[in-house]
Amino acid sequence: MKRLIVNADDFGFTPAVTAGIREAHAAGTVTSTSVMVRCPGWDDAVEIAHAVPSLDYGLHLNLVVGAPMTNAPSLTSADGKFLPFATMVRRAVMGAIDWRDVTAECEAQLAALAAAGITCTHMDSHRHTHALPVIRRAVAAIAADRNLPLRRPIESHFRAGDFASQLHRGVIAASWRVTSLTAARTRAPDNFAGVSMQGSRGFADQFTAAVSELANGTTELMVHPGHVDDTLIAIDSYTHEREHELSALTSPQLRDALTRGDLTLIGFRDL
Repeated sequence: MKRLIVNADDFGFTPAVTAGIREAHAAGTVTSTSVMVRCPGWDDAVEIAHAVPSLDYGLHLNLVVGAPMTNAPSLTSADGKFLPFATMVRRAVMGAIDWRDVTAECEAQLAALAAAGITCTHMDSHRHTHALPVIRRAVAAIAADRNLPLRRPIESHFRAGDFASQLHRGVIAASWRVTSLTAARTRAPDNFAGVSMQGSRGFADQFTAAVSELANGTTELMVHPGHVDDTLIAIDSYTHEREHELSALTSPQLRDALTRGDLTLIGFRDL
């Protein structure tokens, strides 16, 4: 049996991104999404989550954008905002991140989902920070304790993309393998894909090819659809690429690719 979860990251990032993910779900391609807590699109995300119960909602742990919900000195700069991503990576590799700060922040974001009446079905993270040393151990312990699937960001197969996406893919996979030595064992789909497709102008063809080559078992296919607004432009560099992904994910080509008789679309709650 081949089962596929199409998960859209960044729900709640901005209102326009959230609206785009809702459109992709309505088109029948996206089955699950991961929520960024207390980001500019948070209020819209909560409203839509209650209006669209057919979509699965997980935590897209944010240790990158804005400020933490907790007092987290090892994750923040002097201004109280999260460290720049490159600085976060460097400090994690050097062991300068306090696992207790990560644990407290992750628990706070999960609590915010629960307080908003959103049932969390899985966990992953913005920019895959949960694959970094120290952070991985803290987040995996929480996922294991709650029996929540945690994204395993090693692509089982991939379509060749540009150099940046391939470098990104390789670094994430290497970090995940190293941190597996000390992290708690967590649940995840059997296969994962999506990193090598990010930013590709051939996204639709790569998505179709990935679906046609699915291995047996369950595969998570990560996507980033969305509309672009001024808020997104101010805080993220992945902008027009989201519109390109949304156009593909609402197209007949991709809907048809997902209607094969040997393929079942599911969400994380079905694992």
